[in-house]
Amino acid sequence: MQQYSSLPEQNSQVDATPTLLATIQQLRAELWLERSLNQLQSCLSDRLHSAFSATIPSTVFEAEIFQTLADELNIALSSSKVAIALSKPEHTVCKVCYVSHENSEPTQNSSVGVMSKDGKKLPLKLFEAIDIENLQHLENQELQSAWSIASSENDILGWIIVAASPLCSSPESGNELCVQLRSQLVESATKQCAIALQQVKEIQTLQQRSQQLESFNQELERTNLLKNQFLANTSHEIRTPLSSILGFTHLLLAQGYDPTSLRHQEYLNIILSSGKHLLALINDILDLSKIEANQLEVQWETVNVPEMCRNVLALVKEKAANKGLKLRFELDKNVTTLVADPLRLKQMLLNLLFNALKFTTKGAVGLEVVSQNGFLHFTVWDTGAGISKEDQVQLFQPYFQIANPAVSRDEGTGLGLAVTRKLAEIHGGSVEVESVIDNGSRFRILIPLSLEIESLEPQELQEQFPTAYCSVLTPNSLDILLVEDDLPNGQMIQTYLARLGYQVTWVTSCTSMWDVLTKANPAVILIDIRLPDGNGLEVVRQLRSDEQYQMIPVIAQTAMAMKGDRESCLAAGVNDYISKPIDLLLLASLVSKYSQASVAKSGEREL
Repeated sequence: MQQYSSLPEQNSQVDATPTLLATIQQLRAELWLERSLNQLQSCLSDRLHSAFSATIPSTVFEAEIFQTLADELNIALSSSKVAIALSKPEHTVCKVCYVSHENSEPTQNSSVGVMSKDGKKLPLKLFEAIDIENLQHLENQELQSAWSIASSENDILGWIIVAASPLCSSPESGNELCVQLRSQLVESATKQCAIALQQVKEIQTLQQRSQQLESFNQELERTNLLKNQFLANTSHEIRTPLSSILGFTHLLLAQGYDPTSLRHQEYLNIILSSGKHLLALINDILDLSKIEANQLEVQWETVNVPEMCRNVLALVKEKAANKGLKLRFELDKNVTTLVADPLRLKQMLLNLLFNALKFTTKGAVGLEVVSQNGFLHFTVWDTGAGISKEDQVQLFQPYFQIANPAVSRDEGTGLGLAVTRKLAEIHGGSVEVESVIDNGSRFRILIPLSLEIESLEPQELQEQFPTAYCSVLTPNSLDILLVEDDLPNGQMIQTYLARLGYQVTWVTSCTSMWDVLTKANPAVILIDIRLPDGNGLEVVRQLRSDEQYQMIPVIAQTAMAMKGDRESCLAAGVNDYISKPIDLLLLASLVSKYSQASVAKSGEREL
C-alpha cells in the first residue's frame, strides 16, 4: 500500500516546477488517504457481515473492530505502534486493551511509547494504565498522538494512541502534510469505528429480537398444537360418555323401563358411570381455567388425614379389584391433621391413584403418608410400566398425554397432573415424580404442615398460603367504601369482602364517592389512584384537609407498583397501600386492621 511518508521524489528528467510538484504530492496524499480509509471500511464491513451471520456476543465483535482499527492504522501510518485504551464512566484511568500486531515483534515493540505531560515515557503495552490527563495532553499536542473515540451519544469509549513514525516526528521535519493527513486519517477512522460499534449493537439487538420472535412463534405453534390436541381429546372424551348416556337412554325408552330387569339396571349403571366421567372431565377443565385465572376458591380446614385417606382409597377400591390389583396403604402413626382444603386434597390424591390404576396391569398400587422436614408426603406408587425420562420432563404440562400400551385408548384430556401440581402449589407445596421403565412410578405430593387454622393471624395466613383465595376470616358488619372504575376488579373486591361479612358500597368515580360520603360514614375507604374524573392521590389530600373525613382510614389499591409509588401514596395521606394484582388475603388483613381501628376511634369520640 502506498504510504504518505514515502511519497516519490521529483524525477530529474521531468522539468516540474515546485508548484506542480506540490500539487502532485497533494493529489497522491489525498489518494492515499482515501485508499487507507476504504481499506479500513472494507475490513470493518467484513466484521459486520460476520456479525450478521453468527450468534456471537457483541463483545467479541467489538474486540475485533478495535483490533482491526489498531492494525489498519498501524499499516497505513507505518508507525511504531498503534494502541487503543478503553475508558469507563467516572474513571480517571484508561487501560490499554488493544495494540497493533503488524510491523514488529511484540518483544521488540514492548518499550515503544509516547511521552506524558511530565516528560516520562508511557509504554504502549497491553493492560498498561494511562491517566486520562495524559491522554488529553497527547491529544492537544502540536504533533497529536492521541484521539478520543466517541459513541453516537458522545460518550468517550476510549482513545487511539499512535507512536509516531520517525519520518513524522515533528512539524519542523518538513512533513506538515504528513502530520495533517495523519490527523485526518485517525479522526475519520475513529468515526468509522464508532459507526461500526453502533451497527454491531443494532445487529445484535435485531438478532435478539429475531430470536425472541422465533421462540415466541414456536411457542405459539406449540400452544396451538396443544390446543388442537386438547380440543380433539376433549371432544372425544365428551362424546364417548355422551354416546353411552344417549344410547342406553334410547334403549330404555324403546324397550320400556322395567325396574326388575337386570339388563335395565345395567343400562342405568352405565348411564350413571358415564355421567360421572363426563362431570369429572368438565370439572378438570373448569378447575384448570380457574387456577390459571387465579379465581379458584380454596376452603381451609383442619383435615383428619387418616380418615380422609381411607375415604379416598374406598373410592378407588372397586376399580383396583376389577383389574385384579392389590391396594396398599401405609400411614405414619405421627400423622394426624393438616390445614388444607379437603376437597382439593382428595382431588389431588384421586388424580394420582386413578392414573396409577390406569397404567398398571398387574401387581399393586399404594398410598404412603409420612411426615418429613415440615411437610406431609403423600406418595402414590404403582408397579406399572414406568415413564421415560423424556416424558417426565413434559408430564405436568397441560394437555400432555403418554402413549402407553397398558391403556387401550387415550383416556382423559391430559389435565389431571397439571391440575394436581397447581393445586399443590396453591397449598404451598409441590409434586415430584420418580419412575423407571418397567419398574413402576412414584408420585409424591408435598404439603407443608401448619397450625390449626383458628390460631393463625391474617398475616400468617398470607405468608403460608400466598396464592390462595381464603374465606376463613372473622364475619363483620362494617361499611366499606370502594372507589374503583375497573369493573372486574371492583366486582372481585366487592364479592370477596361481602363474603367476609362487610357491607361494601362500590362507586366508579370521584364524584360518586363524594355523594356517598354526604350520606354515609364508612369504616374504611378503598380507593384506586387512576380514576376517570380525577386523581386518587389528590382526592386523598382533599379528604385529609376536611375535618369531617380526615380520620377515615384510606387504603390505596392501585396498579402503581413501581419503585417510589408506595411512598407517593403514603405521602398523599393514605394509611396503607396494596398493589395490583391484589393479594386478597393481604387485602382482608388490611381492611380488618383499619376497620377495627376506625370503630375503636369512633367509640372513643362518642365517649
